[in-house]
Amino acid sequence: MTVRIVMIKFISGSIIMFKINTETNSIEEIPEKSFSELGFSERKHLQEWLTKTPSALGEELLIIQKEFDGFDETRERLDLLALDKQGSLVVIENKLDDSGRDTVWQALKYASYCSTLSKTKIIEIYQTYLNKHENSISAETKLTEFFGSDDIADIKLNEGQNQRIFLVAGSFRKEVTSTVLWLLNYNIQLQCFKVTPYQMEDKLLLDVEQIIPLKETKEYTIRIAEKNSDEIQTITEQRTSQINRNNFWKYLLEYANKKCNLYQNISPSKDSWISTGSGISGISYNISISRENCRVELYMQRPNAQDNKIVFEYLLKEKDEIENKFGEPLIWLRLDNKKACRIKCEMQGVNYYNKEDWKKMAEFLTDRIMKLEQAMREPLAKVAKQLKGRE
Repeated sequence: MTVRIVMIKFISGSIIMFKINTETNSIEEIPEKSFSELGFSERKHLQEWLTKTPSALGEELLIIQKEFDGFDETRERLDLLALDKQGSLVVIENKLDDSGRDTVWQALKYASYCSTLSKTKIIEIYQTYLNKHENSISAETKLTEFFGSDDIADIKLNEGQNQRIFLVAGSFRKEVTSTVLWLLNYNIQLQCFKVTPYQMEDKLLLDVEQIIPLKETKEYTIRIAEKNSDEIQTITEQRTSQINRNNFWKYLLEYANKKCNLYQNISPSKDSWISTGSGISGISYNISISRENCRVELYMQRPNAQDNKIVFEYLLKEKDEIENKFGEPLIWLRLDNKKACRIKCEMQGVNYYNKEDWKKMAEFLTDRIMKLEQAMREPLAKVAKQLKGRE
């Protein structure tokens, strides 16, 4: 017997879930349950589900704290605190079978408290969370990964009055939904998610549905607030970062050009990396800097993702010989979920903002990029012949 699941939404707004039996060409209703009758609790279950799978709320979110109580002169605590892909703080308040009457007021208070959190404070809050739950991983590293940035200085967090509120509950009282709809007219970024558990024999299912604002309803689209003084501060920080990078590259290039010819025709940059060719289109030798580390790498970014994987796999077969010539182990990153691949060597604990680190960074980067180019020269020559045969 083949069983499929389908949900039907009626004009009244109610939803019934059915399982489809393809053999009998019929459907059978799957019973809707309440969290309380299934023995689930708000903190132990619903909160943990959303912590582990925040994408259930319809977008990529980064949970940075739970049971957050870091508000001055108050013992109140919010359920979950997250960041969205635009760097906005997201206050997530969970209720089980009933939203209660005061959930909007409670969430608004939390959002107002969070509106004052600086970028530095947010990183500190996230680091505290990671120290407790993820074995002290660096918050700055996790944030740069989430936002796809090489430098924490380029990331904007909690700008202006763009804090968002997510209300999650099994059902919403009319006084809650009417208040939310009214607040949306004033650009308060509120979203309501109805969560419904179902039981199908020995299996439990969960439906998460955004009910306000309706995704199809343009008049409730949430708009981004205007820039304020905090954004100006972030822009100033970005400019400072660009100036520091440019100054470091001037220092590095002056040092490196005395040792090798790899970067003779490269100009200082405001970016976090500089690059030079390997002799193969789409494969380059990169030097990258951040406020936590610096690295050299062979970066494979040809237009055809398969070419990059082929190059990587060929070089991986020569790993022992390459690392013997290089003089130390390299970090090999095939990056299966991305088009590019990289092979790198890095130094941790250095910061291009700190001029006292510049000399050892320049020595490390220059020495390692020369060794990397020498170690890769012969293998890449063989790779070039293989790629030419594919063209």
